[in-house]
Amino acid sequence: MEAMPRARVLVVEDTAINIDVLLDALSGQCEMMVAVDGMSALRLVEQTVPDLILLDIMMPDIDGFEVCRRLKARAATRDVPILFLTSMNDEASERLGLELGAVDFIAKPFNPALVQARVRNHLDLKRHRDLLSNRVVERTMELGLTQEATIAGMAILAEFRDNETGAHVRRTQHYVRSLLCALKAAGGFDGLPDVEMTSHSAVLHDIGKVAIPDGILFKSGRLTPEEFEEIKKHTLAGAEVIRRTAAILGTNSFLRLAGEITEFHHERWDGTGYPHGIRGDEIPWSARVMAVADVYDALVSKRPYKPAFPHDRALECILSGDDRTLPEHFCPAVLDALREVHTEFARIAENIPDTSDFYVDRSLRRDS
Repeated sequence: MEAMPRARVLVVEDTAINIDVLLDALSGQCEMMVAVDGMSALRLVEQTVPDLILLDIMMPDIDGFEVCRRLKARAATRDVPILFLTSMNDEASERLGLELGAVDFIAKPFNPALVQARVRNHLDLKRHRDLLSNRVVERTMELGLTQEATIAGMAILAEFRDNETGAHVRRTQHYVRSLLCALKAAGGFDGLPDVEMTSHSAVLHDIGKVAIPDGILFKSGRLTPEEFEEIKKHTLAGAEVIRRTAAILGTNSFLRLAGEITEFHHERWDGTGYPHGIRGDEIPWSARVMAVADVYDALVSKRPYKPAFPHDRALECILSGDDRTLPEHFCPAVLDALREVHTEFARIAENIPDTSDFYVDRSLRRDS
């Protein structure tokens, strides 16, 4: 088994005899670094971050309290344990040191055995803390991948049912991200959902179409009123699939947003949508954003009953209205966001053609 690397300990002390005592006590178990004043110590940790710092309080340039304050303000050294070296013996100094983030004090003159024990104990604590932190990071990454895989798997299932779905859900995923980023940048809106989680969840908005009969789903002409009523059921069918899956995963399931989007993305701001006919602020933000993304993509995509509209015409249909789409159908704030990012919509539509297969694409991702 490969030996663990020796811990690196920085001694910050301006008295030579004290440095010698500490080096004699610790050199056998640690890799030692030395700085003789506070400024030298701060420069040294910029090059090499130690595992633990033994820090004198009384020094000629800046004292140990100020050095500690600066170290705790830096992300790279914030979690490095600091043990103060002091000949002081007053509660006020100890309280200040602990408030600044020190973990312990070692009194002068030094007892080498006590120094060894204190350093060993705090290094062991740091190793355990670092191990736990790494495990948390790994578990978080695993959970994120599980969430993506679950969502992607359900979306792929929908694509098997309807091969137009793959590129459509990928495009709408990116439209949703763009709109939410614009809304967050504008500010002033309460309850906006997480950008990445919402965009991932958006790919499930049409999963309920797996429950629609082929003769209706793939009909090339206009639907009859009865057939359209059947189409409307995809919102409730999809929401039920997600609800049952979320129930297995627990009340804090990451699928909550997917359920909102799936059930409510055909609701309209003026109350004329389906399946519930809710209006305005009753509609969740996730579904308001999805509604604009979904309609835009339907307009710029070729369908059996219509040609693909160019970007400018699709934009005009949403913002000004036509025989099927009216601005009153959409949340005004989301329409303002569309005006801000419509050129990005055009780029997304061009970069993800209908021949694309579904996968959780990152090529167009931008920071939220």
